[in-house]
Amino acid sequence: MMNRRTFNKILLGTTALSFVTCASIADTKLPANKKRVVIVGGGFGGATAAKYLKKFSPDTEVILIEQNKDYYTCPFSNTVIAGMNKIDYIKHDYKTLEEKYKIIVRHEKVAKVDGTINSVILENGEIIPYTKAIVAPGIDFKYDKGYEQGSEAYAPHAYKAGEQTVLLSEQLQNMKDGGTFVMVAPNNPFRCPPGPYERVSLVAHYLKHNKPNSKIIILDQKNKFSKQGLFQEGWEKLYKDMIDWRSVEFGGKVISVNPKTKVIKTDDGDVIADVLNYIPEQKAGKLAFDSGLVDGDWCPINTKTFESKLVKNVYVIGDACIAGPMPKSGFSANSQGKIAALQISRILVDLPLVNPPKLANTCYSLVAPNYGISVAAVYEAHDNEIVDLKSLGAGGLSPSYADESIRMQEAEYAIGWYKNQMSDIFR
Repeated sequence: MMNRRTFNKILLGTTALSFVTCASIADTKLPANKKRVVIVGGGFGGATAAKYLKKFSPDTEVILIEQNKDYYTCPFSNTVIAGMNKIDYIKHDYKTLEEKYKIIVRHEKVAKVDGTINSVILENGEIIPYTKAIVAPGIDFKYDKGYEQGSEAYAPHAYKAGEQTVLLSEQLQNMKDGGTFVMVAPNNPFRCPPGPYERVSLVAHYLKHNKPNSKIIILDQKNKFSKQGLFQEGWEKLYKDMIDWRSVEFGGKVISVNPKTKVIKTDDGDVIADVLNYIPEQKAGKLAFDSGLVDGDWCPINTKTFESKLVKNVYVIGDACIAGPMPKSGFSANSQGKIAALQISRILVDLPLVNPPKLANTCYSLVAPNYGISVAAVYEAHDNEIVDLKSLGAGGLSPSYADESIRMQEAEYAIGWYKNQMSDIFR
């Protein structure tokens, strides 16, 4: 039987719970001006979009939701793997975005973006309404051929920077002189097309100076790769026969892999690795699938704004989106974040869109610490397509067989590019 004391305890508890619930709901109501943009993902694209939204539209409430308190960049992570830099070199935080730009930063995991109620749903059940949402979910991996979730502990892909970057570096350091470093490079499309080949280059540099009897085998799931001529020119000049690149048609096709034993079955026989860097094929991040933003493996967008073609008021930027000729790169994501921020800021005050918006990509790769190569491109977004403006003379590629001074200069530019990008995004 319920006495008065028990009843009062229950009543007070219920009241308190109701108060908390109401307070939680009140905290997440749209601001009075009804201008709130919620950004999910704090990488190159999401963090850029947050900062530039505040620049373009200071009276808009910007909430950036990123699960991790620290962000490790894939650009320059290869220098960490090769022992040129420590992991802190690629570590960044969100303090300046909070303090200087007054962005609300939440370190929470997002369950989904629900376009039917214009809200972001956190894993803890909290609902955050938005006027517009920007989603930068990055990539996930297609696990197959024996490479499964958990295989990273034995054969790290290190294609999401952080713990795996350190692990692969440690495995490289612990490899015996005379050992074999094997990389499985994925088929297109994937994040940072020159990334695997820069990694191999810097691993070769490390081995040349520390374990000169070792070799590298690349099992490539395609027949050509980004900046191929420039990379192979550098390999021949700097590393001679240390690097053995096998295309998918000529010995590189992977049939299956055992990450623990590091035995890779190919159509040309078994390859045994001492260190195995297996980079799986890729798709949009899980959040994109859970939020209904994906058609196939990637997210279709309206090219002038980056608004999803599938979910109204949700914009998808970075590696997950289908952006025509733009590669899945950090600079591309940075450029897309600015355009999405610009167009949204204009929509919120009923101004016409910038038409056509222009975007860019610049990518530096290190073949050695003092040997850099690069590619640059400029794009223009039209209805239903993004056009590369190289026919108009925009962009360019490092010259072949350039003087040593030019390669050294480009290596210096690469460092400057990284520092400027980080300042543009996080400072």
